[in-house]
Amino acid sequence: MHINAINISDTMDKIDIGLLKSTQNGIPITSEPFKQIAMKLGISEDEVLGRLASMIKGGVIRRFGASIGHRAIGITANAMCTWNVPDEKVEEVGALMAGFAEVTHCYERPRYPGWKYNLFTMIHAYSRDECEKVAKEISIATGIGDYSILFSEKEFKKTGVRL
Repeated sequence: MHINAINISDTMDKIDIGLLKSTQNGIPITSEPFKQIAMKLGISEDEVLGRLASMIKGGVIRRFGASIGHRAIGITANAMCTWNVPDEKVEEVGALMAGFAEVTHCYERPRYPGWKYNLFTMIHAYSRDECEKVAKEISIATGIGDYSILFSEKEFKKTGVRL
């Protein structure tokens, strides 16, 4: 699990800051991760959960979720598929595309002169052939045949905000 924190406030106390520092690089992979964090900070597990909830609600923490290193588990083929979708069908088609298990991101972008594509999907698979197969399945399911597949060549380390 990773937490991206923003808007660090002057009203945060030492425990809030300690909680962010204790969780920003991941929580312990145990059956009771928040109990371990609580023990480290000298507070109760309920207080840890309450403070995290407050920081999420207050916008201090903008994301709390799993971050899986897909390359580490063998998913090494990554393709950004760009789609030329009629503007009036973007919502409908985007929802269909996003429903594919292999699609991790699906978003609309504006068209530009010389660039006709307006919908983008990120597909992750074990091989380029699999990515191409998924793109073809998406094309058939949506009726959108005008698309391009851009494969990732190199992954650069991604790091969120850190204290």
